[in-house]
Amino acid sequence: MAGYLTTHVLDTARGCPAAGLKIALYRVSGNSHKKIAESVTNEDGRTDTPILPEGKFKIGTYELIFFAEEYLREQCGIKDDPLFLGQVPIRFGMSEEAHYHVPLLLSPYGYSTYRGS
Repeated sequence: MAGYLTTHVLDTARGCPAAGLKIALYRVSGNSHKKIAESVTNEDGRTDTPILPEGKFKIGTYELIFFAEEYLREQCGIKDDPLFLGQVPIRFGMSEEAHYHVPLLLSPYGYSTYRGS
């Protein structure tokens, strides 16, 4: 099985998928970050295609950055300046050719993640 990466965002404060949230994927090597993909979540809170498809998968360290600020301001009505969570970075490693799924459970003042399936 070839490796690939998927993600999605659930808005735990509103109890629904987080649609319209920008996500960027970086490959990390030491202190170097190289952006390799960017996407926006659809109505189901997912990207339309794997954010890292099979043909571009490489074992290594990656970072997903979820740009939560605009979403939280528009959808949750958060007016704080600055926001508690403007961007949510998640750094993780992929050590085998497999399907990796990294979801984000988001609310205005907290988040969690896990390796999904």
